[in-house]
This record gives sequence, structure tokens and C-alpha cells, in this order.
Amino acid sequence: MLRSQEQYLTEWMAKSPRKPLVIRGARQVGKSTLVRRFAERSGLTLHEVNLERQPHLRAAFESMDVHRILTEVEFIARKGPITGCNGLLFLDEIQAIPAALSALRYFYEDAPALPVVAAGSLLEFALADTRYSMPVGRIRYLFMGPMSFEETLRAHGDIDLLSWLSAWTPDQDVPLTAHQRLVERLRSYLVVGGMPEVVSLSIASGLGGCQEAQDGILETYRDDFPKYRGTGSADTLLRAYEYLQRHVGEKVKYANIDRDAQSRSVRRAVELLFKAHIAFPVQRTSATGLSLAAGLDARVYKSYFLDCGLVARASGITWIDDATLWSTAFLNRGPLAEQFVAQHLWASQAHGRRPELWYWLREGRSNNAELDFVMEHAGKNIVPIEVKAGKSGTMKSLFHFAASKHTELALRFDLNLPSLVQARHVISEGDVNLRLLSLPLYMVEQARRLLGVSQP
Repeated sequence: MLRSQEQYLTEWMAKSPRKPLVIRGARQVGKSTLVRRFAERSGLTLHEVNLERQPHLRAAFESMDVHRILTEVEFIARKGPITGCNGLLFLDEIQAIPAALSALRYFYEDAPALPVVAAGSLLEFALADTRYSMPVGRIRYLFMGPMSFEETLRAHGDIDLLSWLSAWTPDQDVPLTAHQRLVERLRSYLVVGGMPEVVSLSIASGLGGCQEAQDGILETYRDDFPKYRGTGSADTLLRAYEYLQRHVGEKVKYANIDRDAQSRSVRRAVELLFKAHIAFPVQRTSATGLSLAAGLDARVYKSYFLDCGLVARASGITWIDDATLWSTAFLNRGPLAEQFVAQHLWASQAHGRRPELWYWLREGRSNNAELDFVMEHAGKNIVPIEVKAGKSGTMKSLFHFAASKHTELALRFDLNLPSLVQARHVISEGDVNLRLLSLPLYMVEQARRLLGVSQP
């Protein structure tokens, strides 16, 4: 299954000088498969070693001697001499030997012609290991999550839908047949999600064959807990894990996770899950100007889980056939739609830097308002984003934000046909007049492109 990150790898390969690449992301999002398929499609000889399975290599990496390391790896990979001539060195599960991360500096300096890729599922914990100095300025990062909605369209062979999505502009009509097919794929994605193994099973055997794989992934994440460095109470960590699955899009309150634990311990448990990329935070910002980070309120945040399919499974949602899929009332609940948008906004950012998401919250006795998300666009605009699970719903918070921030462009996701309208509304703060780009949820990956088209 083709992943968008392959383009990033292609661009990385073409750079000179080329820094070693470290792929970061949760377990089972397809990091290793990405590297193997990239090597195959590029005609490269892949020299792969899994450092979890080769603990005896620790001494070689601790020596920081590139020649010694390559000699050891050659006899494991068994693909001949490891050189930069049509070769690619892949150090998988690199967190198992933290010294290997430090050694990447010497690959960059002593073997610059050799492409080197590293990946690890619990890499953040190794990166925090102060016993080893990180090769700052000597490596590049690639952040990776589950397959996106459009990637699964390609996997299903829906190339016509992909072509239409990438070319549509607000001045064009929308074929109802295309809209209906995309809504059907969307509702399937909400319960299947984007974990590659689950997507493959859904293609081969339908929705009913996915649940066991989803259960296995959720259990694998739980089994990794003993590997977390800095773990406090195992019970608190488990409660945080289960809470974040079932309370996506809610402001995190530590007392709601574990009333018997100190807030410091609960906060630490949540941070560990963020480090493992099992969940991710959406930070509160005052959105008073660019950048959004300048208005950060670090005390307040909400969270989303890695993948909407895992959220649905953890919530006990069972799917049998398409008839059930269309008739269920569960998809009218907002949190699953928000989860879908959140993970795609997270993934739509530049692959080489850690993604950040923001939301706006105004708390008061009589003027509460909350926007699902806000984002910077084109380095000059702050765009408020409202998410609706169905075809209707008010936009009170969006209009309050627009009035207070003098916003001229806003974005809404729902299940309606796409449109671009001039929206006018009168509220207590005054008149609101803005351009509203309304997109069906399935267009989330086209949002940044279409916001550019929608500029006055």
C-alpha cells in the first residue's frame, strides 16, 4: 500500500549532503514496511537489522566506529558489502540500543554516501536518555502516523475518487455519485481506521475481519508499558490509557482519570502515552496573533487517540455489513468525527517536524465558547475550524471567535456537499461577516489547498 511518506524519502535520498533519517511514530503504523517498499521501488539493496533481536551489537555501536558497525551488520543482513552504491542501511527498533542513535552522527561524518534510515516504536524514550548525546544537526526526522483516508482510497483502488478530490475547486459542481461513494468510504474508515494491518484485512475480508487485529494492536500497546522509562504506578498508566481511548476531544482533567492518584502522577502517565505516540494533545491557545504558540496555555489541553478505528473498537462498536454501517446512530456522535479530523490535521503538517494542534476555549459564567481547532494558514491567517458529525448544527462558537478576532475566513467540516459562501451573523459582540468554506469530512486532506483557493 502506497504511503505519502515515500515522496519524503525520495526527496531525502536526492539531497546532498544527506543526513541519516530517523522515523518516529507508534508501533504498527507501518514504519518498517515503508522503508522496505521504498528500497524495493527505488532499486536499492536493503541492509536491514532489527536491534531488538541483536543485543550483542551494543558494543559495536558504543565504539562509535562506523567500519566496525558495518562489518558486524554485513554478516546479519547477508546482502554483501554495505556501501552507498545502490545500498540502504536500515536500523530498525533502534531504541533497543540507544548508543546507535549517537552513532548516527559518525555515519553522517564518516560514510556520507551511505543512506541510513532508523526507526523505532518507543524512540522518544531513547531520545530522552541523557547517557548518550544526540547528533543535533546531523540527523533528520520523519513523523509518521496511521494511513490517511486518501491513502486507504488508493489501497481500495478508488483512483477516480482520488483524482476528483485533488482537482476539485469551489467553483465546480459535485457529482452526487462521487459524494455518496466517498461518504460510504468515510463511514467505513471511521471504524476500520488507518492501521495498515487492519486496512489490509478490511480489503481482503470486509469489516468483520478487522476487530481481532484491532484488539491485538490495543493489547500490544498495553504490553509495552513495562518498557516505558519513568513509569510510576502501573494502575495509573492503565487508567490513563483507557481514559484517552474513550474521551477523545475532551479537556483532560486528571481527577477524572484516577481520583486516588496525585495529579503529578496522572500527568506523568498521560505524558508517557504522548511520548509513545499512542495519543496526542491539542493545546489551548488564546489565538491573539501569529504564532499560535505565543498564546499557549500549557495548563489546559484536550487529547485525541492515535487512530479513529481503534477508538471505535475500544468503545465497543461492532460492524457486520454495510447495512449496519449506514443505519447506526453512533456516527452522529461528534467525538468520532473530531477524532477523524484531528488525526488528519496532525498528519497534514510537514513530515519532518513534530506536529502541533491548537484549539480555542473561552470560559466564563455566561459567555463560554469552544472551537474544535484553530490553525495557521499561509503564515498570515488564523483559521477557526468547526467539526460536525452530521449535516446540521450551530456555529455559535465559531461566530464568537470570528467577532473577537476579526476573522475573515473560517472552515467547517460536516457531511454536506462542499461549498464556499459569504456568512453573515449578528451576535452580542457585533456583526460577523466572513467567507465560510464548508467541506465534507472526507475532504479534510484537501483543506489546506482549498483554503488557499478560497482567499479573497
